[in-house]
Amino acid sequence: MQNDQTVQTGTPARPRQLPAWIIMLAVVLLVGFLVVIGLGLKNTMQGPITPGDPVPAFSLTSFDGTVYQSSDLKGKVVLINFWASWCKPCEQEAADLEAAWQYYQPGGKVVFLGVDWVDTAPEAKTYLDKFNITYINGPDLRTAISQIFRIKGVPETYILDQNGRLAKIIDESGNQLNPKIGPFTSVAEIQNTIDRLLK
Repeated sequence: MQNDQTVQTGTPARPRQLPAWIIMLAVVLLVGFLVVIGLGLKNTMQGPITPGDPVPAFSLTSFDGTVYQSSDLKGKVVLINFWASWCKPCEQEAADLEAAWQYYQPGGKVVFLGVDWVDTAPEAKTYLDKFNITYINGPDLRTAISQIFRIKGVPETYILDQNGRLAKIIDESGNQLNPKIGPFTSVAEIQNTIDRLLK
């Protein structure tokens, strides 16, 4: 008795390939991701911005929606204070910063910018109301501004000279002062730092 066997002939089926446009899209996305990672690593390896360095252009959108461009502030001394509503040391300097702003505001030669870092708008606005802060303040959207200065935390304060460079300030002993990390301890400390640039 003969067994019926089915004999299959022909070539084996090829595995299905992805369409060329999907492969290209994946390659473009991968390259874009690597570029973003590379730029982030480059900024990290550069270290903090130092006195005398020109500060790259940036914009700050205030809590009321007004956009301020750093390039429009040239010719003025600019104090940039990074803060957050959850930051207790920030509270220690809040009243002094506002008092210093009230002192300089009438002269029009100094601008204060408050940059709210890793915070939420409702808490930030409550903080500004609590300390009666009237100078320009806005959130650091996508941490774009803090990445320029490569801040480590809050509070940190940077002062730009009239040419848009991070101020090179020399103290009485002849030592160069670094950007202020930590809270100011008095209005006089803020004024002494700014007044050197107004001479």
